[in-house]
Amino acid sequence: MSKPKEINWLFDVAEHNYPAAASYLCILYPENQVAELVENLRAAPLVQFKAKDIFRASQLSLLGVSNSHVEKDTNKIEEGISLSPLLLVRDPQNGKVIIADGYHRLCAVYRFNEDAFIHCKII
Repeated sequence: MSKPKEINWLFDVAEHNYPAAASYLCILYPENQVAELVENLRAAPLVQFKAKDIFRASQLSLLGVSNSHVEKDTNKIEEGISLSPLLLVRDPQNGKVIIADGYHRLCAVYRFNEDAFIHCKII
């Protein structure tokens, strides 16, 4: 059996991912709450969870490799380019986690190894 592909991660979240997370979170929460969430995400430590566990907690479905963003991130993994950690927000009221940024990266990683540890910030 072949060894699963190693996934490389940046040491911190890419700066452009925070406005992307805010844009998505503004659909779900009032703007003043989003500002606080993003501030808390910036301050949160990096942690790791298995790809399959994040999917289960998010209750989202896996995007296919034909998705252009998933394909782009899949190519990065194949080329050994480091990915930016995911930004996650716990939603205890609905019993799930919101992927504020990084859904496509998660789908790409899952394609290689569902047991791979995903680097992320979670609040």
